[in-house]
Amino acid sequence: MPASMPPLTVVFDLDGTLADTSADLIAAANACFARRRLAVRLDPLTDAAIAFQGGRAMLRAGFARAFPERGEAETAPLVEEDFPFLIAYYGENLDRNTRLYPGVEAALARLAEAGHGLAVCTNKPEGLARALLARLGILDRFAHLAGADTYPWRKPDPRPLLRTIAAAGGLAERAVLVGDTATDRQAAAAAGIPCLLVTFGPLGRDVATLEPEGLLGSFDGIERALARLALSEHR
Repeated sequence: MPASMPPLTVVFDLDGTLADTSADLIAAANACFARRRLAVRLDPLTDAAIAFQGGRAMLRAGFARAFPERGEAETAPLVEEDFPFLIAYYGENLDRNTRLYPGVEAALARLAEAGHGLAVCTNKPEGLARALLARLGILDRFAHLAGADTYPWRKPDPRPLLRTIAAAGGLAERAVLVGDTATDRQAAAAAGIPCLLVTFGPLGRDVATLEPEGLLGSFDGIERALARLALSEHR
C-alpha cells in the first residue's frame, strides 16, 4: 500500500469473508430438521450461499423443500419455533468444521502493522461471533465487533456499519467494508463507503454483478485491492 496513503478503518464481515462457516451453520439447520424427523437436509456445498444468509434463511429453505405444498407464511411459525434450537446447537458446535480462509491471519497482521484499524460488522449474534473469533485465534485483532444484536439495526441498514467504524476510532470517509454478499454491498452503499467483495465465497466471481468498488480474490492481495480503491477515489 502506498506509504503516503493515510490509515484506513477496514471493516470485515465474518461468515463467508473471514471464515468458511457454512458446514457448521448447515449442520445446525439439519439438526432442526432431524429433530422434527423430516427427511430433508441442506447440503454443505450446494447450499453454502443459503447458510451465509443466516439461520432463518436456512430453516425457510429446508421447510420449503419438506413442505412444497405450503407457502412461506404457513411455515413461518416453524422457523420461529426452531430458530432458538438452531442457535443453541450452533453455539455448542461453532468450530467443528469452520476454518479461516487462507491468508487471513497474515493479512490482519500486515494491516495492523501498517497502522490500519480493523473491525468486524456481522449479522451473526455478537456472542457467537466473539466466541468463534476467539476460538479461531483472531478476536484480539479487532478494535470493535458488532453483531446482529449489538445495535437495534443490522445490515443492510448502514447504521451498524457506521457505528462500528466510529467505535473502532475511524471515520466513514476513510473506511472500507470487506464482505461477500448483496447485504454487505447494500450496507456499504447506504453508508457511502467503498466495498470489496471476496470472490472465494460460494457466489464466486458472480459477486461482480453487485458492482462493488473492488473484488478480492485472496487475502494475499488485500493491500493491492485497498490501494486500487484509494487511487480510484483520487482520480
